[in-house]
Amino acid sequence: MNDQATVGVLDQFQTDLVGCWHRLPNKAFFLVLLAGWLALFQFLGNPIMGYVHTSSLFSWMYDAYNSPNPAADDVIGNFIPFLVLGLFWWRREELLALPLRMWAPGLVIFLAGVALDVFGYLIQEPHLSILALFVGIYGLMGLAWGPAWLRKSFFPFFLFVFCVPLGTHADIITTRLRLLVCQLVETIAHTVLGINVIRMGTQLFNPSGAYQYEVAPACSGIRSLFAILLLATVYGFVTFRALWKRAFFMALAFPFAVLGNLVRMLLIVLAAELGGQEAGNFVHENTICSLIPYVPAIVGLLVIGRMMENRQAAAARPEGKRP
Repeated sequence: MNDQATVGVLDQFQTDLVGCWHRLPNKAFFLVLLAGWLALFQFLGNPIMGYVHTSSLFSWMYDAYNSPNPAADDVIGNFIPFLVLGLFWWRREELLALPLRMWAPGLVIFLAGVALDVFGYLIQEPHLSILALFVGIYGLMGLAWGPAWLRKSFFPFFLFVFCVPLGTHADIITTRLRLLVCQLVETIAHTVLGINVIRMGTQLFNPSGAYQYEVAPACSGIRSLFAILLLATVYGFVTFRALWKRAFFMALAFPFAVLGNLVRMLLIVLAAELGGQEAGNFVHENTICSLIPYVPAIVGLLVIGRMMENRQAAAARPEGKRP
């Protein structure tokens, strides 16, 4: 894209932004309340003073997202606000066409966020404070723009749930994923590939000692699981209206994440069987190979999503027009 085209795109974006800003009612009312709500979490948001010695919940969240803790990969939380804002912008015409008005019951949702924050502060649980932060913002949107806005903006606002870092709480998930992947690798290696792999807990090794691998928490598939779950959530909400279809599509992320990590571990074992520990290490540490878990998941989600869309379209066609 040349410089002139770039300037044209930016000018159009600025024009659209200004137009949307003028069309949005009660914006000053909302922004003043939002500023006060955010200030509360900036100065009195963090209920604990542990490794991150700050009263700011936002600083605590940033540290959690960028922590080197191998138990979970919470870095995805850095990108969720930008994704949510992008989806709001994508749906701006639909949202601005709604009957926007001040709605007093939105105060109930906001007060629920306040109560949740107080509870989280008292029990020193910042994860509840993060939920309270977004519940409160959701309530303020309802207060400023009404129930129609809340219904239409539930997604993408729902995606803020991915801003809650799991940290060590992910252990309950990673342990089961590690064991499941190891069991599947052992079974398929024996029955399909004819490779004699021995499993001991979360360790896989060759009887002769030619290679040995530990399926660590970071290799359990938790990273790909969160990314695939986010992708499935966005796809499901954008494509389908029925709640059960959205829930089903989100649930698909779990088997697809296991499948992707299974393929990666099988390739590591196969490489080690053919070339020894160094060959397996190469597959394990190679950047391109680390993307393997996403391939079957993305392809599978797209195929199943397309099938569900076709069935939905066929069911919507009048009886006489069906082929």
